Amino acid sequence: MTKISNHFSAIALVLVSAAWTFGQQPKPSPTPPTSGETGQERPEIINIRRVRLPITVTDKKGQFVSGLTQRDFVVTEDKVPQQIDSFTSEENNNLPLYVGVLMDTSPSTAGKLKFEQESAMNFIQTVVRPRKDRVLFATFDDQVTLRQDFTDRLELLDKAVYAVKKTGEKTALYDAIWQFCDEKMRSAQGRRALVIITDGDDTYSRADINDAIDIAQRTETTIFAISTKAGLSAVVPGVEAGQVSDHGDKGLERLCEETGGVAFFTGDMLALERSFSKIAKELRSQYLITYKPTNDRYDGSYRKVEVKLMSPNDKYKLRTKRGYKAVSDSVTNK
Repeated sequence: MTKISNHFSAIALVLVSAAWTFGQQPKPSPTPPTSGETGQERPEIINIRRVRLPITVTDKKGQFVSGLTQRDFVVTEDKVPQQIDSFTSEENNNLPLYVGVLMDTSPSTAGKLKFEQESAMNFIQTVVRPRKDRVLFATFDDQVTLRQDFTDRLELLDKAVYAVKKTGEKTALYDAIWQFCDEKMRSAQGRRALVIITDGDDTYSRADINDAIDIAQRTETTIFAISTKAGLSAVVPGVEAGQVSDHGDKGLERLCEETGGVAFFTGDMLALERSFSKIAKELRSQYLITYKPTNDRYDGSYRKVEVKLMSPNDKYKLRTKRGYKAVSDSVTNK
């Protein structure tokens, strides 16, 4: 495995093997990454001019709602109505998925490693459509390690997932989110999501939760999290499945809510499997809206985004990212 010290102002990505290790550095400035797979042309990178919103609509039972059209949605930015440029229904959303699976390998996960590996691989097998979707697999502890770059080859992902044999010393969750959003997700040519499996608070990152949310929003990456703190092989007093308990749990929930995802708090192996299944199904059930902001100034301000239904319906719940910081940045134009 090749490990590189990560100086964010000049990142040299050397693909000598299927895994990299990144050093710990705070708040890097964005730099376009190299293509995720050999033989691919480098994607076109443009300044952000449009905002893309993957939108999840569920009913009171948590079931995904289908059949809505562009006329059903209203988008505002800082309470100013926005004109929808494009709309894709869940039935016609054929954009490829680019999913990063990030697994916590800090010391507290030692007894859960096998269960997490099996569940992660089952999820990968469910979500990947050959020759269309791409998944990368990485781990984070005191090091952030790319085990397998974006690929649709299940045998490579299987090998990478089960090659993890030992744990590290700390938990660098926010650094992992920052680095993979900045270096990988911004160049992904499709819908972007990070799925994080963790059981603990961040104990080692130089980036903080606000940095992680900011980079995910700017790279149009939805974050899903599965907390295994409550169960599996470890028992934490006072924490039960489905319960947001402490500062770390609330941090995970905020990461997901601010980027349009959702956090799951599992208590056993079956709940872990169900969480992965729900994420896979949601990624297939999203609507996609894009719009050009009426306020096109890059002034560094935070823009609050709201999406509602044209006809208010208290039976439905909408979820998408809550906003973004208006800074000059670049993402792949696809």
